[in-house]
Amino acid sequence: MIGMVLAAGAGRRLRPYTDTLPKALVPVVENADGATTVLDIALGNFAEVGLTDVVIVVGYRAGAVEERQAGLEERYGVSITLVHNDKAEEWNNAYSMWLARDHFSKGVLMVNGDTVHPVSVEKTLLANRGPDILLAVDDVKTLADEEMKIILDDAGHLKTITKLMDPSTANGEYIGATLIEPAAAEPLADALKATWERNPDLYYEDGYQEHVNRGGRIGVAPIGDIEWVEVDDHDDLEKARRIAKGY
Repeated sequence: MIGMVLAAGAGRRLRPYTDTLPKALVPVVENADGATTVLDIALGNFAEVGLTDVVIVVGYRAGAVEERQAGLEERYGVSITLVHNDKAEEWNNAYSMWLARDHFSKGVLMVNGDTVHPVSVEKTLLANRGPDILLAVDDVKTLADEEMKIILDDAGHLKTITKLMDPSTANGEYIGATLIEPAAAEPLADALKATWERNPDLYYEDGYQEHVNRGGRIGVAPIGDIEWVEVDDHDDLEKARRIAKGY
């Protein structure tokens, strides 16, 4: 199994940091060895659970990741393969994830390049392997309109995943971390392709919905009462800086 990070996004709401850096390289913690970024936290989590082969999908300001690649490999003891998204500033991340489809057959633990969470999330996913696709879900947090919300069917599998849902009807929030078993590689790639071809502005979570609509099964793994944050704007970044100090 390998680690994967979707890190092609521009993160315009995090300017001026993202004038020159992709969202995943925004500094979260300043220390004597330099800044710890969202990508640093992701790679450190992978290394801690023994995932030393990592694929990073890059796009916006990809050169900044390329410049740091050797240093990140040495620091975390990982081997990094970069997948380039030439439409990162035009299309949404369903296309980004699809570009990495050739790696799905290895088994993948994929995380968003803008989510700061403790390594307990990766450990939870790995401890609950079974479904071909397994989503990390926060079923504790109070939800609002912006979150990627889920509804489960009677068997506890994913039925619906979307932001466009009454929060009171949701069973929780998908936090941007997924375990993909090799058996899901081809059907997931096909669902993602159908999604971005239908509308390139769709999320990869819309690809998960397409997979479910086609009869695929997606499980969920609750992460418990932990602090995490999706870093979309400067308020989120301040929260990330506070909680990352405890990792």
